[in-house]
Amino acid sequence: MSDSNGQDGPGPQVIVRIGAKGYTADVRAAGHDFKADEPASAGGADEGPDPYALLLSSLGACKAMTMRMYADRKKWPLAGAVVHLRHSRIHATDCEDCETKEGKVDRIECRIELRGELTDEQSKRIIEIADRCPVHRTITSEIDIRTTGAIIGP
Repeated sequence: MSDSNGQDGPGPQVIVRIGAKGYTADVRAAGHDFKADEPASAGGADEGPDPYALLLSSLGACKAMTMRMYADRKKWPLAGAVVHLRHSRIHATDCEDCETKEGKVDRIECRIELRGELTDEQSKRIIEIADRCPVHRTITSEIDIRTTGAIIGP
């Protein structure tokens, strides 16, 4: 699979810059510029989505695109889809299916609305396919994040 620049393998994909004050970050992703920020209630200027909203956006977009690709390939009449996502932190004891049993765990709730003249079987299958999108698989798999640093003068 290629990255958002259409390249396979490693390479610059996203660049995020932040200044000396405030939380507003300038993001450059695949030739697109936008801002990320914290809400005013968290000390930010609310000039863009917060990091969790960006994560949910990535997941929702990937699910929507995966459903669209699958329906197109099957020639099923998917007229559209809406993916609703919400992130929360819950007590591990409230999660029956979680391996973690102490502290808190992250929960992402996803509700999908499908539009079109789909059979119940087609609808069920499209929703199953949504959970196979690449971003869903990435965030539910083991992830190896390697952070390096460099100090550049004042």
